[in-house]
Amino acid sequence: MSVRKAVIPAAGLGTRFLPATKAIPKEMLPIVDVPTIQYVVDEAIASGIEHVVLVTGRGKDALVDYFDRAPELEQFLAEKGKDDLLAMVRDIAEKCEVIAIRQKEPRGLGHAVLAARPAVGDEPFAVLLGDDIFDADPPCIRQLIDVFEARKQAVIALLEVSDAQTSAYGVIKGTPLAPGLHQVEGMVEKPAPGTAPSRLAIMGRYVLPPDIFPLIAATPPGKGGEIQLTDALDRLRAASGVIGCAFRGTRYDAGDKFGYLQANLEYALKRPDLAAKLRPYLRDLVGK
Repeated sequence: MSVRKAVIPAAGLGTRFLPATKAIPKEMLPIVDVPTIQYVVDEAIASGIEHVVLVTGRGKDALVDYFDRAPELEQFLAEKGKDDLLAMVRDIAEKCEVIAIRQKEPRGLGHAVLAARPAVGDEPFAVLLGDDIFDADPPCIRQLIDVFEARKQAVIALLEVSDAQTSAYGVIKGTPLAPGLHQVEGMVEKPAPGTAPSRLAIMGRYVLPPDIFPLIAATPPGKGGEIQLTDALDRLRAASGVIGCAFRGTRYDAGDKFGYLQANLEYALKRPDLAAKLRPYLRDLVGK
């Protein structure tokens, strides 16, 4: 069965970006002039996804509004003859079907994914975390979908990190299957320093079978008192197998202030209208 649906958990409070996120959902913070959430949705669309399920929380109505039509704005742009901006605004609403489901209480990533069950149904689906921006060709989630369709097992994105960073991620123990692929033999969420089974960390992209839902429902609270997706994935691994895919591309942690700044600079440098001014400015800045 093809992967047609994607779940994007977006219910977090974004406390690392206060005070801005007191009024603005963290997913709406822009990378240059494009909201972070749009990069994630665009990755899903470019990977063949037809339906996007946003798992939101209180105060996140702006996310739903962003992907909806804006008749007043469209009329204003049409009257002013700003056809390029009008086309861009309409394109955002028409790219794919976006629906929202509310996570009524913040009980962890696993719980957020479980909240999407009524919209996903009994079919495989992708999960894309809104904090992670991937610059990859083909898109990161497409790479995982290809592995899922070929091997018929759940697939998670992996990145080799330093020993000092392992305590910030879910980390796997695995056996190499092929270049860039690992059969996962175990996983642990945010291991204490010095106890990680490897340096292969789980990044924010997954392709999962619907079998994960009852496993999440049966998973007790774990690290931080939350229902961890990693714990349910470990149960899935024991039942039917999980493959780790070392994706090809660059990942930016847009949920971290430094990672967010990195993404802004890198994407600005891709823009001809900005790069010509930004490059000499950065050179001068470094020289001060």
